[in-house]
Amino acid sequence: MTHNSYLEKTIRGLSAALSESLFTEHMAQKAGLLQSLDPRVRLAGSLFLVVATVACRKLAIVAGLFVVATLIALLSHVSLGVLIKRVWLAILLFTGIIAVPALFITPGRALLAGPSHFTISATGVRAAAMLIFRVETAATLTATLIFCTPWTQILKALRFLRMPTEVITILMMTHRYIFLLLETAQHMFESRQSRTVGVMPESERRKVVSRTAGVLMSKSIELSHEVYLAMLSRGFRGEVRLLTDFRLVARDYAALGLFFVMGFAALWIGR
Repeated sequence: MTHNSYLEKTIRGLSAALSESLFTEHMAQKAGLLQSLDPRVRLAGSLFLVVATVACRKLAIVAGLFVVATLIALLSHVSLGVLIKRVWLAILLFTGIIAVPALFITPGRALLAGPSHFTISATGVRAAAMLIFRVETAATLTATLIFCTPWTQILKALRFLRMPTEVITILMMTHRYIFLLLETAQHMFESRQSRTVGVMPESERRKVVSRTAGVLMSKSIELSHEVYLAMLSRGFRGEVRLLTDFRLVARDYAALGLFFVMGFAALWIGR
């Protein structure tokens, strides 16, 4: 491991971030359950199930919705390994940090007696489990939607749901600039690595990082202005336009009805 290996690690990290978008695009082209539905149905159905998950008050029903979300993901060719590594473990880590205090501070029947401030109550366990299952279910539904739907189709579907054009434009430009800046940063680090000979001192490495960040910021500001003018010159006025139009068929109506039936059933039983 050399002293300037941070350049290699940075390049590998940027390359991994760029390949993530290719992974999502590839998965969206598969012949799965969500991929066969109209993007508006995917978006509306997923959002309604997320709302039902958040509003439901019974742990068993929320757990059932988690199973439904997992089945939807598997039928859409999102592998269990992808769900575990990219969704469940990350959500469990951050949500668990928030949920752990509820085990001790929520009053109720003691399940595990310890010192006065470290008694785990049954109510606390239920509250922590409810929080984790809710977040895991909502994350699984939204991640599956993103994995199985190209970003441009999601934006156009949001427009059909009356999302303001300003919000659509911000989401579209943010998504585009994330990968554009990642690619620019990758090229800058590769250029620096190809011109680096020997071991770079620690002070010089800090200067390289700070200079790279400054140059990247200045490039992003200049590029944003150029891209905005280019979009205006090509007729962009905030609307997302695709070569293919959305069209609902019988399968889409049936799926949308099923989404709403499951959501309303969860809300009714879990109220």
